[in-house]
Amino acid sequence: MVTIGILALQGAIREHARSLEDSGANVKIVKRIEDLKDIDGLVVPGGESTTMRRLIDKYEMFKPLQDFAKTGKPVFGTCAGLILMAKEIIGQEHGHLEVMDMKVHRNGFGRQRESFEVPLSVKGLEGEEDYIGVFIRAPYIDSVGPDVEVLATFQDRIVAARQGRFLCCAFHPELTDDHRMHAYFVEMVEESKKTFA
Repeated sequence: MVTIGILALQGAIREHARSLEDSGANVKIVKRIEDLKDIDGLVVPGGESTTMRRLIDKYEMFKPLQDFAKTGKPVFGTCAGLILMAKEIIGQEHGHLEVMDMKVHRNGFGRQRESFEVPLSVKGLEGEEDYIGVFIRAPYIDSVGPDVEVLATFQDRIVAARQGRFLCCAFHPELTDDHRMHAYFVEMVEESKKTFA
């Protein structure tokens, strides 16, 4: 069984933990640098990206998180986590962790009152039913590099993508009872762990 860490500085930690456990993973809460040891993958949850970056800096986790991403272990960013993973952010001089070759638009779908749910067709999650995306002050991906695979779009905007061992989505998969997005990531982590064995 794989162990997946959840960066627990902000966001819906408990809901992510439940979805990962229901998908067959052990969960470890990551609040300090040493918590990054002995995990096979990492979830960077939603929240507010500038606040999360401030907390990452406060706890001196920026370089350890970048180093973790370079180890080859999978990372899954949701909503603000997607923003933190992007190489470029529209309106900002620099990205944050810069692990995915994409340009993102913060609050691209509007502010809190423009939150909504919508059925999505997500590549890799094909089934009888669409996946319900919960969008809360959501970003979207403006453009991607050649190595990034687009997994889902809404209104011609990219809302989920994968680049090798990195996965991201603009919506909140932890806020539904449909665990397919987390199960997809658990499979990525299981595949990755085989290469480390």
